[in-house]
Amino acid sequence: MSVVGVAVRAGGRVLAARRTAPVALAGRWELPGGKVAPGETLEQAGVREVREELGCEVRCVGVLPRQVPLAWPLVLHVVVADLVDGEPVPQEHDAVRWLAADQLEEVGWLEGDRPFLDLVRGWL
Repeated sequence: MSVVGVAVRAGGRVLAARRTAPVALAGRWELPGGKVAPGETLEQAGVREVREELGCEVRCVGVLPRQVPLAWPLVLHVVVADLVDGEPVPQEHDAVRWLAADQLEEVGWLEGDRPFLDLVRGWL
């Protein structure tokens, strides 16, 4: 089953979101996103998840050429998207933070997101 993370870009920065659940992941940072529904593309799922989790609109501009296995049967993919309308307001997270390329190591990322950071840095 595919899971999509969304590297939301604006002003040369990427958005990180801090998890509140489950307890084992609370306080760690991630690229927002979630499960890809049957019949959805990664890009469609990314747009939907950002709308649901952050209340803003994005336009996907690419898919990173990597996938990371999470807890079976989940596999994480990441799409890159530009913020096109609204400001991110966390609904399922307790905080969001915009990070420039040289700030990506300032937060405690989830292990599944870490392999994508160099690729995200290249898109900023």
